[in-house]
Amino acid sequence: MTLPFAVPDQSFRKTAATLDSDEGIHSTNAEGLARLKPVAPNGTITYGGQTHPADGNAGMIVTTPERANELARDKTIKIRLVAFGQARADKAMMPAAPIAAAQRALAAADLSIKRITAIKSHNPFAVNDIIFAREMGVDLKSMNNYGCSLIWGHPQGPTGMRSVIELIEELIERGGGYGLFHGCAAGDTAMAVVVKVG
Repeated sequence: MTLPFAVPDQSFRKTAATLDSDEGIHSTNAEGLARLKPVAPNGTITYGGQTHPADGNAGMIVTTPERANELARDKTIKIRLVAFGQARADKAMMPAAPIAAAQRALAAADLSIKRITAIKSHNPFAVNDIIFAREMGVDLKSMNNYGCSLIWGHPQGPTGMRSVIELIEELIERGGGYGLFHGCAAGDTAMAVVVKVG
């Protein structure tokens, strides 16, 4: 965006605030994070484990193999959307929803998590990936190798699309294989997709 940026009020008639710089990211340290109040009484989750809000949009073309071949710069790379899954968790249990969505996508693809070469997630809260890794039996440090929405910001569509694109690029770098993307959404819902490169 062009700075300074005038933030309109709800009626778009007046300026509610003005942004002079990117206010989403700021420096902190372990002591500063330790002083944050938990979201729930006696809880462990604070706003220090949440991404900043951002904005943007993204899109991807899903087409036939023939049309993809016509559009491809490198015709040796074959990318296929294998399966998807959706899920909903109980209210306020959003981190659980991506687990069920991923399980459904893997079942639809007839794959186990052990067959997955790379995992990316839309994770507006750090706890989402911690719970996902624990419940799915994967190494937390093996996920999101080139960043995630905790770093980029939190619009679901653009960061989800960016994650899928980076997942495909990672699979290409690794010589092919299956990739899993999962992401949560408002209302304690989630979706997941399995892609294959090669």
